[in-house]
Amino acid sequence: MITIHLTFILLSIFSFVGRVILSETHPILLKQPIFKIAPHVIDSLLLLSGIILVFQGSWLSGENAWLVGKIMGLLGYIGLGVITLRIRGTNRWLAFASAMACFVYIGIVSVTKNPMFFCNPAHF
Repeated sequence: MITIHLTFILLSIFSFVGRVILSETHPILLKQPIFKIAPHVIDSLLLLSGIILVFQGSWLSGENAWLVGKIMGLLGYIGLGVITLRIRGTNRWLAFASAMACFVYIGIVSVTKNPMFFCNPAHF
């Protein structure tokens, strides 16, 4: 199941970056049904595979702050992704960079299981 989840992660990020590139180079293509439907199918399957992994790994039975961190990162990624695809100019690229930062955050939290990985507890 982890391989399926990782595959959908890659498909999702390639889909997002591809749509951003198309919106700059060939925006008319984004009106095609495949570009409207496929990202939702990919992201739904990504979310479903993630939920299955949570239950397979019994991750709800222990400390789950990292799951909350991932969900918050995901909400940020989705919101910033919507902004990226709807606006133009400098703010678009700020939203894109922020969405990519959320994506990286989600990945790091997934590996470390620590939503505050960037804080060194020795400094507090």
